[in-house]
Amino acid sequence: FWMIEPEMAFADLSDDMDNAEAYVKHAVGYVLEKCSDDLQLFSKFVDKALFAKLGVLVEKPFARITYTDAIAMLQEEIGKDPSKWEYPNVEFGTDLATEHERWLAEVAFERAVFVYNYPKSIKAFYMRDNDDGCTVAAMDLLVPGVGELIGGSQREERLDKLLEKMADADLDPEDYWWYVDLRRYGSGPPAGD
Repeated sequence: FWMIEPEMAFADLSDDMDNAEAYVKHAVGYVLEKCSDDLQLFSKFVDKALFAKLGVLVEKPFARITYTDAIAMLQEEIGKDPSKWEYPNVEFGTDLATEHERWLAEVAFERAVFVYNYPKSIKAFYMRDNDDGCTVAAMDLLVPGVGELIGGSQREERLDKLLEKMADADLDPEDYWWYVDLRRYGSGPPAGD
């Protein structure tokens, strides 16, 4: 398992999604160019459609949909036959299961898709509150065959909001003094994955 943790200054959620898309396209393009022998092997023994799937990742722009709209799409689809789903109960506030993520990427969009603006009740305290009071500026990148590949967010840069959110989560700001100081002594809007 390898984890990449980019943190970007003066960036919002849209910048974060743009960065994640560019990174995935670059990484997959590099592998297609430099690792053809390995991919040929996988294509022969694991997935005959591997090159086509990777080509879609590189060539097609990633779709973007709000969490609220994704939930509505899932409810409509699940309503057709709930017995096909392991987790048929989907509503605002549901943390999407892999079967939901894969349906969005593989069936609904047939390509990589960002789901963004998640309910703040299911996300971390450091994610920036949206003006609606219900969601945070967070995203997940869903890809066919996998589900979630990347999760990211715009970070809460407003000190008063950050302290309020920490109190709501029963977190002691003294335990996070270094993080609070990043906001106390000034920063632009940060985002990252």
